[in-house]
Amino acid sequence: MTQDPELDRRLRRRGFLGVAAGTTAAALLGATAAPATAAEAGHGGRGRPVLPPGRLGIQLYTLRDQVQSIGFARVFEELARYRYEEVEFAGYTQGTGDISLRQLRRLLRDNGLRGIGSHVGYHADGGDPGAYTFATQLEKVLDDAQAMGLPHVGTPASPNRYGNTVDAWKRAAEEFNTYGAAARARGIKFYQHNHAEEFGFAEDQPDVRLYDVLLAETDPELVFLELDIYWAFVAQYRFSTRPDGTPAPFEPLDYVTAAPDRFPLFHVKDGEHDESATDGYRMVDVGDGDIDYRRFLHEVGKVPGQRRRHHWLVEHDGAPDPETNPAGSLSTARRSSRHLRSLRAPGC
Repeated sequence: MTQDPELDRRLRRRGFLGVAAGTTAAALLGATAAPATAAEAGHGGRGRPVLPPGRLGIQLYTLRDQVQSIGFARVFEELARYRYEEVEFAGYTQGTGDISLRQLRRLLRDNGLRGIGSHVGYHADGGDPGAYTFATQLEKVLDDAQAMGLPHVGTPASPNRYGNTVDAWKRAAEEFNTYGAAARARGIKFYQHNHAEEFGFAEDQPDVRLYDVLLAETDPELVFLELDIYWAFVAQYRFSTRPDGTPAPFEPLDYVTAAPDRFPLFHVKDGEHDESATDGYRMVDVGDGDIDYRRFLHEVGKVPGQRRRHHWLVEHDGAPDPETNPAGSLSTARRSSRHLRSLRAPGC
């Protein structure tokens, strides 16, 4: 229960009250992390793959260095070789110069890929009215998504535009509902992608998790979520207690199973627990970290009617960094795909 009766009512109606009291990290985190090749060998077999057919994608931010150096055409060719089926954009040109949306869509088609979504800013810092954001150019954003044939378009920005109070997030939720209604009128779903901070607590009501406000105050028919699984686990580590020190454990998977229709997209990135790291984790290739993706995908797929409704998008923010990832971003894409495709349902 929170200090806001109306928020409690909305949370109950939408199935989220009590999510924060879910199981601990031990349910989905392993004590040690095996290299991807070892993990693949351990999860092979004849059982049903936990990854649904036709639903493996990648966020192109992972490959931003390759997009700029060898171009979209070559990158898409490589992704097709690695058996990816979908891509999510982080800007349609990504520093490559002039390329039309029609050309970009043709390159996708030529390589057997589908555009599944795109990240766009929520609002312009400094109030630039010409910025390409939902707040300043909503119709243009939707025009472009429609021209690309994207079923989803969303923002990776936090709803903290007006601050981190309950009322501030309610105000942002109203704007998200507006964007969602405009998107639905075009046959597109609007979504928000989380980082860790969304799971923190409201400044004015420290017993209220801000992500719960977003879920309660947005219309489930208009506003959808892209759960970044890595950042949700970082948040589980960072925000397991309230500001007053009382325990507040939560399980990221519980949010999905409570309302699976609200989570059409997932960012699949892995992390290795590291107490010396600022966030408690170091980002690594999928399969090299501590997140049990075999169980996560299996549990989501067990929800009746949901196996084919979700899209799983590989991402590694630091993949192009030669100091932390000397094998390079294409290696990240290849190894992550191989690992995810190797996973079989538990007990098979």
